[in-house]
Amino acid sequence: MSSGSDGADESLYLPDFCTSRAALANVLIVELTALILTLARENGGGGFWTDLSRTSLFLLWIGLAGAGLLCWMRAPLSRQQVGRGSAAVLLLISALIAVISAGAFLVGRTSLVEDAGATSLFPPDLPTFLIRNVSIGFVVTALALRYFYVTHEWRRNIEMEATARVHALQARIRPHFLFNSMNTIASLTRSNPAVAEQAVQDLADLFRANLSDKRDTITFEEEYEVARTYQRIEELRLGTRLHVDWKIDSLPRKALVPGLMLQPLLENAIYHGIEPQPGGGTVTVTGELAGSLITIVVRNPVGDYESEREGNRLALANIRERLGLLYGERGLVKSGRFGNEFIVTLRFPHVEKLNEA
Repeated sequence: MSSGSDGADESLYLPDFCTSRAALANVLIVELTALILTLARENGGGGFWTDLSRTSLFLLWIGLAGAGLLCWMRAPLSRQQVGRGSAAVLLLISALIAVISAGAFLVGRTSLVEDAGATSLFPPDLPTFLIRNVSIGFVVTALALRYFYVTHEWRRNIEMEATARVHALQARIRPHFLFNSMNTIASLTRSNPAVAEQAVQDLADLFRANLSDKRDTITFEEEYEVARTYQRIEELRLGTRLHVDWKIDSLPRKALVPGLMLQPLLENAIYHGIEPQPGGGTVTVTGELAGSLITIVVRNPVGDYESEREGNRLALANIRERLGLLYGERGLVKSGRFGNEFIVTLRFPHVEKLNEA
């Protein structure tokens, strides 16, 4: 695996233990493990709670110290290849368990513990205690690393598949749209050269935006301009049959949104909803910011024909997958026919673009 930033990204399969969410998950897993170990020892009477308390305390020290150690070592570990990084994590956690186990044993030999008559709560034999704890910790850490690696690779494959779909979508501007646009431009070259020139510029801008590699997230203003460019080209062909009603004044223009989001939805709405209608119709795009969530709704009329053909499903599946990868459960895509309208609803967190210095 190559070194450098790219290699670091590929080898860094561990979750970020510096986050509060990881700390909470760590505590819950530790407490569940302590409960299972205590139940497995089958302590009777009041000894159960005492055993559970000391096991929880001991495992919490290991769990929180291990998470803190991996958080602190995240940068150097990320520069290692998968094999070396995994071996380093195993050695670090094993050494940490050995140190904490030795510390627990020494605490049990202090005069304070002996005077309190609590020596029975601490291990009587250091070598056995060390070997057992380090062995268990090694196996558990190895299984956890395997789980993290498989999860990372699965997510990476999903992201690569989503990226491939984005590229396919970018390269898949429908041939009928290109042919119709070129025919429209050809008809305008004699009757209205200025409009034809603007149409050529719009078509070039649209292709440039669609074929760009930097399309993870862009500002809403940039995405809106791409959709407006597409709208202008289609208006030249459909004329008064097409009307797009933008109700997006409440949306912050610097909000970051997934690239190539509005234009495919507008394209589907026109292709599946407006173009088949003899009298045309109106596509309504509504946007609102409620709390920390942005909601965008695209509506288009439908007739008695099938409105959700393959191209429509492909675009919606692509957007749904990208929202899921970017925002997890907070990214939402809903679509369906309601009466005489086909409605697509997008919802995702509001994130502002930082001003560059």
